[in-house]
Amino acid sequence: MICVWHPFTEWRPKPLLAESIRARYPEMRVLQLPNYETLPQQLPDTTIFVGYSLRAEQLVHARELQWIHSTAAGVAQLMYPELRQSGITVSNASGIFSVPMAEHTMGLILAMARNFPDSVRYQDQSTWSVQALWDRPQHLTEINGSVLLIVGYGSIGRELARRAKAFDMNVWGVTRSGQGDRRYTEKIFPAWQLNEALPSADYVVIAAPETSETKHLIGAEQIARMKRGARLINVARGSLLDEAALLGALQNGALGGAALDVTGVEPLPPESPLWKAPNLFITPHTSAISERLWLRETELFLKLLDEWFSGEELSNRVDFSRGY
Repeated sequence: MICVWHPFTEWRPKPLLAESIRARYPEMRVLQLPNYETLPQQLPDTTIFVGYSLRAEQLVHARELQWIHSTAAGVAQLMYPELRQSGITVSNASGIFSVPMAEHTMGLILAMARNFPDSVRYQDQSTWSVQALWDRPQHLTEINGSVLLIVGYGSIGRELARRAKAFDMNVWGVTRSGQGDRRYTEKIFPAWQLNEALPSADYVVIAAPETSETKHLIGAEQIARMKRGARLINVARGSLLDEAALLGALQNGALGGAALDVTGVEPLPPESPLWKAPNLFITPHTSAISERLWLRETELFLKLLDEWFSGEELSNRVDFSRGY
Protein backbone atom coordinates (compact mmCIF):
# COMPACT_ATOMS: atom_id res chain seq x y z
CA MET A 1 0.00 0.00 0.00
CA ILE A 2 1.23 3.47 -0.97
CA CYS A 3 -0.24 6.32 1.03
CA VAL A 4 1.20 9.81 1.43
CA TRP A 5 -0.84 12.98 1.64
CA HIS A 6 0.76 16.37 2.14
CA PRO A 7 -0.45 19.95 1.55
CA PHE A 8 2.44 20.39 -0.86
CA THR A 9 1.43 18.40 -3.91
CA GLU A 10 4.91 17.28 -4.97
CA TRP A 11 5.34 15.21 -1.81
CA ARG A 12 2.36 13.08 -2.88
CA PRO A 13 3.37 9.96 -4.83
CA LYS A 14 3.10 10.08 -8.60
CA PRO A 15 1.39 7.22 -10.52
CA LEU A 16 4.86 6.21 -11.75
CA LEU A 17 5.63 4.50 -8.43
CA ALA A 18 2.61 2.17 -8.36
CA GLU A 19 2.78 1.52 -12.11
CA SER A 20 6.45 0.56 -11.92
CA ILE A 21 5.86 -1.84 -9.01
CA ARG A 22 3.00 -3.54 -10.88
CA ALA A 23 5.16 -3.88 -13.98
CA ARG A 24 8.11 -5.37 -12.04
CA TYR A 25 5.97 -7.63 -9.79
CA PRO A 26 2.60 -8.26 -11.52
CA GLU A 27 1.67 -10.90 -8.91
CA MET A 28 1.56 -8.22 -6.18
CA ARG A 29 -1.62 -6.34 -5.31
CA VAL A 30 -0.59 -2.69 -5.27
CA LEU A 31 -2.93 -0.10 -3.79
CA GLN A 32 -2.27 3.64 -3.90
CA LEU A 33 -4.51 5.77 -1.69
CA PRO A 34 -4.99 9.48 -2.50
CA ASN A 35 -5.43 10.34 1.19
CA TYR A 36 -5.79 8.72 4.62
CA GLU A 37 -9.61 8.39 4.65
CA THR A 38 -9.77 4.66 3.89
CA LEU A 39 -6.42 3.78 5.46
CA PRO A 40 -7.92 2.02 8.55
CA GLN A 41 -9.94 -0.37 6.36
CA GLN A 42 -6.98 -1.20 4.13
CA LEU A 43 -4.31 -1.68 6.80
CA PRO A 44 -5.24 -5.13 8.21
CA ASP A 45 -4.01 -7.11 5.17
CA THR A 46 -1.17 -4.76 4.18
CA THR A 47 2.25 -6.44 4.05
CA ILE A 48 4.35 -3.51 2.83
CA PHE A 49 3.49 0.11 3.58
CA VAL A 50 5.04 2.99 1.63
CA GLY A 51 4.44 6.39 3.18
CA TYR A 52 5.73 9.15 5.38
CA SER A 53 4.29 8.03 8.69
CA LEU A 54 2.16 5.38 10.37
CA ARG A 55 1.02 6.33 13.86
CA ALA A 56 0.91 3.97 16.84
CA GLU A 57 -2.90 3.86 16.84
CA GLN A 58 -2.83 2.88 13.17
CA LEU A 59 -0.10 0.29 13.63
CA VAL A 60 -2.31 -1.89 15.84
CA HIS A 61 -4.58 -2.53 12.84
CA ALA A 62 -1.69 -3.57 10.56
CA ARG A 63 -1.70 -7.24 11.54
CA GLU A 64 0.18 -8.50 8.47
CA LEU A 65 2.66 -5.65 8.20
CA GLN A 66 6.29 -6.67 7.70
CA TRP A 67 7.96 -3.62 6.21
CA ILE A 68 7.48 0.16 6.27
CA HIS A 69 9.31 2.22 3.67
CA SER A 70 9.47 5.93 4.40
CA THR A 71 9.44 8.19 1.35
CA ALA A 72 11.38 10.70 3.49
CA ALA A 73 14.97 10.38 4.64
CA GLY A 74 14.17 11.47 8.19
CA VAL A 75 12.26 8.89 10.22
CA ALA A 76 11.93 10.52 13.65
CA GLN A 77 8.15 10.25 13.18
CA LEU A 78 8.50 6.44 13.15
CA MET A 79 10.71 6.04 16.19
CA TYR A 80 7.92 5.40 18.71
CA PRO A 81 8.23 2.40 21.08
CA GLU A 82 5.41 0.30 19.59
CA LEU A 83 7.10 0.23 16.18
CA ARG A 84 10.62 -0.18 17.54
CA GLN A 85 9.49 -3.27 19.45
CA SER A 86 7.29 -4.73 16.71
CA GLY A 87 9.93 -6.52 14.63
CA ILE A 88 8.72 -4.63 11.54
CA THR A 89 11.50 -3.60 9.16
CA VAL A 90 11.77 0.12 8.39
CA SER A 91 13.67 1.62 5.46
CA ASN A 92 14.00 5.20 4.29
CA ALA A 93 14.72 7.27 1.20
CA SER A 94 18.18 8.36 2.30
CA GLY A 95 20.37 9.30 -0.65
CA ILE A 96 17.76 10.35 -3.17
CA PHE A 97 17.66 13.94 -1.92
CA SER A 98 21.41 14.43 -1.68
CA VAL A 99 22.04 16.03 -5.08
CA PRO A 100 19.26 18.67 -5.03
CA MET A 101 20.00 19.46 -1.38
CA ALA A 102 23.71 19.87 -2.09
CA GLU A 103 22.98 22.18 -5.03
CA HIS A 104 20.47 24.15 -2.97
CA THR A 105 22.93 24.52 -0.10
CA MET A 106 25.69 25.63 -2.43
CA GLY A 107 23.26 28.22 -3.74
CA LEU A 108 22.60 29.47 -0.21
CA ILE A 109 26.33 29.80 0.45
CA LEU A 110 26.84 31.82 -2.73
CA ALA A 111 23.72 33.89 -2.08
CA MET A 112 25.05 34.97 1.31
CA ALA A 113 28.59 35.61 0.07
CA ARG A 114 27.29 37.78 -2.80
CA ASN A 115 24.27 39.16 -0.89
CA PHE A 116 21.71 38.17 -3.49
CA PRO A 117 18.77 38.61 -1.07
CA ASP A 118 19.44 42.34 -0.61
CA SER A 119 20.14 42.73 -4.33
CA VAL A 120 16.64 41.40 -5.04
CA ARG A 121 15.12 43.71 -2.41
CA TYR A 122 16.81 46.72 -4.01
CA GLN A 123 15.69 45.54 -7.45
CA ASP A 124 12.10 45.52 -6.18
CA GLN A 125 12.67 49.19 -5.27
CA SER A 126 14.24 49.97 -8.69
CA THR A 127 17.44 50.99 -6.86
CA TRP A 128 20.97 50.66 -8.25
CA SER A 129 22.47 49.49 -4.98
CA VAL A 130 26.20 48.99 -5.47
CA GLN A 131 27.25 51.35 -2.68
CA ALA A 132 24.53 50.22 -0.31
CA LEU A 133 25.49 46.58 -0.77
CA TRP A 134 29.16 47.31 -0.20
CA ASP A 135 28.42 49.35 2.90
CA ARG A 136 26.74 46.44 4.64
CA PRO A 137 28.73 45.12 7.63
CA GLN A 138 29.44 41.94 5.68
CA HIS A 139 31.06 43.06 2.41
CA LEU A 140 30.56 41.11 -0.79
CA THR A 141 33.09 38.33 -0.52
CA GLU A 142 34.56 35.27 -2.20
CA ILE A 143 34.15 31.74 -0.91
CA ASN A 144 37.39 30.25 -2.23
CA GLY A 145 39.84 29.53 0.57
CA SER A 146 37.13 29.72 3.25
CA VAL A 147 36.38 26.86 5.64
CA LEU A 148 33.09 24.99 5.24
CA LEU A 149 32.17 22.83 8.24
CA ILE A 150 29.48 20.24 7.44
CA VAL A 151 27.85 18.97 10.61
CA GLY A 152 26.49 15.56 9.65
CA TYR A 153 28.79 14.33 6.91
CA GLY A 154 26.53 11.74 5.29
CA SER A 155 25.26 11.45 1.73
CA ILE A 156 24.11 15.08 1.60
CA GLY A 157 27.34 16.31 3.13
CA ARG A 158 29.46 14.35 0.67
CA GLU A 159 27.60 15.77 -2.33
CA LEU A 160 27.93 19.28 -0.90
CA ALA A 161 31.62 18.75 -0.23
CA ARG A 162 32.22 17.64 -3.80
CA ARG A 163 30.68 20.86 -5.10
CA ALA A 164 32.38 23.04 -2.51
CA LYS A 165 35.78 21.69 -3.57
CA ALA A 166 35.06 22.89 -7.10
CA PHE A 167 34.88 26.39 -5.56
CA ASP A 168 38.22 25.81 -3.78
CA MET A 169 36.66 25.78 -0.31
CA ASN A 170 38.36 23.95 2.54
CA VAL A 171 35.87 21.31 3.67
CA TRP A 172 35.68 19.87 7.16
CA GLY A 173 33.13 17.29 8.27
CA VAL A 174 31.60 16.13 11.53
CA THR A 175 30.31 12.59 11.98
CA ARG A 176 29.25 10.61 15.03
CA SER A 177 32.45 8.51 14.94
CA GLY A 178 34.89 10.89 13.28
CA GLN A 179 35.11 8.48 10.35
CA GLY A 180 33.88 9.10 6.80
CA ASP A 181 34.70 9.53 3.14
CA ARG A 182 37.79 11.76 3.01
CA ARG A 183 37.97 12.33 -0.74
CA TYR A 184 36.69 15.90 -0.46
CA THR A 185 37.59 16.84 3.11
CA GLU A 186 40.70 18.07 4.87
CA LYS A 187 39.44 16.94 8.28
CA ILE A 188 36.64 14.90 9.81
CA PHE A 189 35.86 15.43 13.49
CA PRO A 190 33.94 13.13 15.83
CA ALA A 191 30.73 14.69 17.17
CA TRP A 192 32.24 15.23 20.60
CA GLN A 193 34.84 17.58 19.05
CA LEU A 194 32.26 19.79 17.32
CA ASN A 195 32.96 22.72 19.63
CA GLU A 196 36.64 22.55 18.73
CA ALA A 197 35.93 22.74 15.01
CA LEU A 198 33.42 25.61 15.08
CA PRO A 199 35.78 28.58 15.75
CA SER A 200 37.66 28.05 12.47
CA ALA A 201 34.62 27.75 10.19
CA ASP A 202 33.46 30.52 7.86
CA TYR A 203 30.33 28.57 6.91
CA VAL A 204 28.62 25.95 9.08
CA VAL A 205 26.04 23.68 7.46
CA ILE A 206 23.74 21.52 9.58
CA ALA A 207 22.97 18.31 7.65
CA ALA A 208 22.69 15.72 10.43
CA PRO A 209 19.70 13.41 10.98
CA GLU A 210 17.02 14.25 13.52
CA THR A 211 17.37 11.99 16.56
CA SER A 212 16.94 12.31 20.31
CA GLU A 213 20.66 13.12 20.51
CA THR A 214 20.67 15.93 17.95
CA LYS A 215 18.03 18.25 19.41
CA HIS A 216 19.62 21.72 19.54
CA LEU A 217 22.87 20.23 18.31
CA ILE A 218 23.72 23.82 17.45
CA GLY A 219 22.66 25.87 20.45
CA ALA A 220 23.73 29.03 22.19
CA GLU A 221 27.06 27.52 23.27
CA GLN A 222 27.96 26.39 19.76
CA ILE A 223 26.90 29.68 18.14
CA ALA A 224 29.00 31.58 20.68
CA ARG A 225 32.04 29.54 19.59
CA MET A 226 31.65 30.48 15.93
CA LYS A 227 33.89 33.24 14.61
CA ARG A 228 32.36 36.70 14.33
CA GLY A 229 30.90 37.16 10.87
CA ALA A 230 30.54 33.43 10.13
CA ARG A 231 27.42 32.15 8.36
CA LEU A 232 25.15 29.32 9.53
CA ILE A 233 22.90 27.18 7.30
CA ASN A 234 20.32 24.59 8.37
CA VAL A 235 19.01 22.13 5.76
CA ALA A 236 18.42 19.25 8.21
CA ARG A 237 15.48 19.67 10.59
CA GLY A 238 14.40 22.65 12.64
CA SER A 239 14.89 20.79 15.92
CA LEU A 240 18.68 20.66 15.42
CA LEU A 241 19.05 24.43 15.80
CA ASP A 242 18.20 26.68 18.74
CA GLU A 243 16.34 29.36 16.79
CA ALA A 244 16.23 31.78 19.74
CA ALA A 245 20.02 31.64 19.99
CA LEU A 246 20.31 32.14 16.23
CA LEU A 247 18.00 35.15 16.37
CA GLY A 248 20.06 36.74 19.12
CA ALA A 249 23.32 36.20 17.24
CA LEU A 250 21.89 37.80 14.10
CA GLN A 251 20.46 40.75 16.00
CA ASN A 252 23.71 41.53 17.81
CA GLY A 253 25.87 41.00 14.73
CA ALA A 254 27.81 38.01 16.07
CA LEU A 255 26.92 36.05 12.95
CA GLY A 256 27.36 37.54 9.51
CA GLY A 257 24.25 35.80 8.25
CA ALA A 258 22.24 32.62 8.20
CA ALA A 259 20.02 30.62 5.89
CA LEU A 260 17.21 28.31 6.94
CA ASP A 261 15.49 25.79 4.72
CA VAL A 262 13.83 24.21 7.76
CA THR A 263 12.31 25.67 10.92
CA GLY A 264 11.08 24.32 14.24
CA VAL A 265 7.47 24.96 13.24
CA GLU A 266 6.44 24.49 9.62
CA PRO A 267 4.87 26.34 7.93
CA LEU A 268 6.66 29.16 9.72
CA PRO A 269 3.91 31.35 11.27
CA PRO A 270 3.61 34.91 9.92
CA GLU A 271 4.21 36.30 13.41
CA SER A 272 7.56 34.50 13.80
CA PRO A 273 10.42 36.97 14.47
CA LEU A 274 12.57 34.92 12.07
CA TRP A 275 10.85 36.57 9.10
CA LYS A 276 12.31 39.95 10.07
CA ALA A 277 15.65 38.80 11.46
CA PRO A 278 18.61 40.71 9.98
CA ASN A 279 20.71 38.87 7.41
CA LEU A 280 18.52 35.76 7.47
CA PHE A 281 17.64 34.06 4.18
CA ILE A 282 14.66 31.67 4.38
CA THR A 283 13.64 29.07 1.81
CA PRO A 284 10.43 27.12 2.58
CA HIS A 285 11.81 23.57 2.95
CA THR A 286 12.52 23.36 -0.77
CA SER A 287 16.08 22.03 -0.74
CA ALA A 288 15.04 18.43 -1.46
CA ILE A 289 12.48 19.25 -4.14
CA SER A 290 13.28 18.42 -7.75
CA GLU A 291 11.35 17.40 -10.84
CA ARG A 292 13.34 14.15 -10.62
CA LEU A 293 12.07 13.33 -7.12
CA TRP A 294 9.61 10.55 -7.96
CA LEU A 295 11.87 9.03 -10.57
CA ARG A 296 14.51 8.64 -7.85
CA GLU A 297 11.94 7.44 -5.30
CA THR A 298 10.76 4.80 -7.76
CA GLU A 299 14.25 3.60 -8.68
CA LEU A 300 15.18 3.26 -5.02
CA PHE A 301 12.04 1.40 -3.99
CA LEU A 302 12.30 -1.05 -6.89
CA LYS A 303 15.88 -1.76 -5.82
CA LEU A 304 14.71 -2.35 -2.24
CA LEU A 305 11.90 -4.63 -3.43
CA ASP A 306 14.42 -6.71 -5.36
CA GLU A 307 16.53 -7.01 -2.20
CA TRP A 308 13.47 -7.87 -0.10
CA PHE A 309 12.29 -10.70 -2.33
CA SER A 310 15.80 -12.10 -2.77
CA GLY A 311 16.30 -12.20 0.99
CA GLU A 312 19.12 -9.64 1.02
CA GLU A 313 19.62 -7.03 3.72
CA LEU A 314 17.85 -3.82 2.69
CA SER A 315 20.47 -1.26 1.70
CA ASN A 316 18.42 1.60 3.22
CA ARG A 317 17.31 -0.22 6.36
CA VAL A 318 16.87 2.07 9.38
CA ASP A 319 18.92 1.31 12.48
CA PHE A 320 16.53 1.81 15.39
CA SER A 321 19.42 2.24 17.81
CA ARG A 322 20.67 5.25 15.87
CA GLY A 323 17.31 6.58 14.73
CA TYR A 324 18.23 6.76 11.02
